[in-house]
Amino acid sequence: MINQLSWKVGGQQGEGIESTGEIFSMALNRQGYYLYGYRHFSSRIKGGHTNNKIRVSTYATNSISDDLDILVAFDQETIDVNCHELSSGGVIIGDSKFGPKLPEGVDAKLFSIPFTEMATELGTSLMKNMVAVGASASLIGVSTDIFQSVVEQIFLKKGESVVSKNMEAIRAGAEYFDKEAAGKVGDFKLDPADGQNRLFMIGNDAIALGALSGGARFMPAYPITPASEIMEYLIKKLPEYGGTVIQTEDEIAACTMAIGANYTGVRSLTASAGPGLSLMMEAIGLSGITETPLVIVDTQRGGPSTGLPTKQEQSDIFAMIYGTHGEIPKVVMAPSTVEEAFYDTIEAFNIAEEYQVPVIIMTDLALSLGKQTVNPLDFEKVKIRRGKLDTSEELPELDKGVYFKRYEVTDDGVSKRVIPGMKHGLHHVTGVEHNEQGKPSESPENRVAQMDKRMRKLNPLTTKFPEPIFKDEKHDDADLLVIGVNSTRGTIQEMLPRMEQDGIKVNHGQIRLLHPFPTEELQGMIDKAKKVVVIENNATGQVAQLIKMNNKVDSVESILKYDGNPFLPAEIHNECKELFVHGNL
Repeated sequence: MINQLSWKVGGQQGEGIESTGEIFSMALNRQGYYLYGYRHFSSRIKGGHTNNKIRVSTYATNSISDDLDILVAFDQETIDVNCHELSSGGVIIGDSKFGPKLPEGVDAKLFSIPFTEMATELGTSLMKNMVAVGASASLIGVSTDIFQSVVEQIFLKKGESVVSKNMEAIRAGAEYFDKEAAGKVGDFKLDPADGQNRLFMIGNDAIALGALSGGARFMPAYPITPASEIMEYLIKKLPEYGGTVIQTEDEIAACTMAIGANYTGVRSLTASAGPGLSLMMEAIGLSGITETPLVIVDTQRGGPSTGLPTKQEQSDIFAMIYGTHGEIPKVVMAPSTVEEAFYDTIEAFNIAEEYQVPVIIMTDLALSLGKQTVNPLDFEKVKIRRGKLDTSEELPELDKGVYFKRYEVTDDGVSKRVIPGMKHGLHHVTGVEHNEQGKPSESPENRVAQMDKRMRKLNPLTTKFPEPIFKDEKHDDADLLVIGVNSTRGTIQEMLPRMEQDGIKVNHGQIRLLHPFPTEELQGMIDKAKKVVVIENNATGQVAQLIKMNNKVDSVESILKYDGNPFLPAEIHNECKELFVHGNL
């Protein structure tokens, strides 16, 4: 028996590939297995190759695997495109409907199973994916009974007969494969899991749940890949807690509506991807100068323009930090796991209100849409901090003609904030420069005072932020310090033991606060290593440039990937090893 394997299902988009992977993985998750899933899909509704690769193990993992053990194919293209990933002795299970062929030179065992024919005999060809799930269950040695609760959850609303037919299809697939493959394949039987209950979530769902738990009650947004799931989750959940979601006409409206809601004291967020973030830039500046809290989620994807809307990239970093015209304080956070995405979203709302600034939660497609096993969330950790929001029933009386000093110059740069309509809280709000009462002012002295006030707000943040850098430091004299952001964390962690086996000492830092930059924390890590290597999914090495701008470092090497695919552990391992061997280390 084995403790981990990699399984992939592929076919044409629109023929149930996603649901096949979902049913397969949900059932295994409920047995206590750890899973990590990544979908490759086209930017169209129907047609085009799509696949869902799922790693299953008895131990925690946060990375897709380098190779592939089992490939379930609904067309020949799936075999041709993905067979190069198969490990020696891997298995392909193909629908006999298309007459599957094993490409020359591929060391794998091919089984032609009549998915479509069997499903049709049971009532409908749509159940061919269930037959495939059953065949997979037989191969990895799990009972078909584990799928019962999942099938009921998905199909019971259509009636008991639909549940019964789908379970019949799963059992038929398992029985057929049992007979067909008996004695013909290696050991793909999984060790038993621990039976523990864990969550199985995509990053977007964790962000949405974090927003709900953190007190958000309004989300204006415009649908865009790969951010839409945040909106879709909250459409269902927010009304249950007195909130609402509005689909706006564009991202400009979404951002300005979120600013308006936050101004009234309602915690609000919006979410988008690179193209939407570009449209929000002027509004982000409005949030900055009016000192109105704002939370934005940017789920990075391949750019520029429409670019690669369904593919992995990390190329919006400079846009998030420097995109707005003029100078405002803002925060850019970068969770690196689904679990962190939940807690960081709550923290984003707290920071936005405590410092009265726009906060951008940066993710990437692999983190937003990749599905990971997550330990039960600790809601005792959820703390709501609203900063200097005065909720008094009545503020101190003001002299006639005097406004409330909403933008009072303070030592910490943060002024008292009030909810509109509060007695004696009258003040002016404008996007032009203003004095302490909010009235427009072009006075040079006032301009300097207000700019200095706003810009000093974030001075203490890098020391107060819960974990600006995730650190895995085993050496005081490391050969390499490997640095990443967002979803690269699990991939880097997986390659670390391989480097140690090669006799190369490696420390790992995952930057979780990109702006303001945690210079001092990172400098301590840099000083313990001979060479700094940055892993990022873009063409210009944006994180590496940030490090050079903020830290004292002799040199920074970049390992870049921008073909639309996430890094594999072996890719990082091989390139880091190459840098060590041939990089004068």
